[in-house]
Amino acid sequence: MMANSNNERNQSQILRIDGRNCFIEVKSDSFEFDKMHLEFATYDMSKPAGQRYTNHIHIYVSINDWFALCCEAASGALLYQARQHKGAATPGLLYECLGGTSAKKLASYGNARADKKSLSRVMKLLSAEKADYLLIADSGPGEENATGLIVPKWGKNPENHVAISLNARTLTGMLCLAKAHYEAWLSSQYMKNIGGNSNRNDYGKNDVKKNGVENGKSFADDMEMF
Repeated sequence: MMANSNNERNQSQILRIDGRNCFIEVKSDSFEFDKMHLEFATYDMSKPAGQRYTNHIHIYVSINDWFALCCEAASGALLYQARQHKGAATPGLLYECLGGTSAKKLASYGNARADKKSLSRVMKLLSAEKADYLLIADSGPGEENATGLIVPKWGKNPENHVAISLNARTLTGMLCLAKAHYEAWLSSQYMKNIGGNSNRNDYGKNDVKKNGVENGKSFADDMEMF
């Protein structure tokens, strides 16, 4: 396992869930944009240090969607939906998150794709046969539609693909723990602004550095930060 030392530990990490040669991290570094940041990765420990990632995807889920999923999971409604698909020919789609970065923005970052397309990122929560859920993240070429949504254009072969099986307790715990962290952060923003003249609807957004780069390590366009 690629455990970090105390000095290298990701300070924004809320929790990490490990699968077979893969993991998902839930992070707090996008709360300012009303997003929950999920980092998906697969790795190969036989490769040299610094080259072990074989797939790497960043997903940003709206706080509204996250809270709704948390309520559905905690109530048992999400698990009930998943179990309705047991034995079906194809997994049932329980939730889908579409995001990405336009070709224009990639070019402005100096990080344009060789094919000049947009970068599409998709996360799906599916029912599963051997577990309660399957959480999948994919990324690859996309196209921006008339409404600004980045639509995937990779067919059946995304450039990056990570899938991790989750039982109901693990998924519910992940959703609820991250929700609690967001609520604590939001409370701190209210407290910070009490007695001040700042716009209390900004929740600290004025302090954010708008220097995002689409390099897998910083913020993404679908957070509407620019």
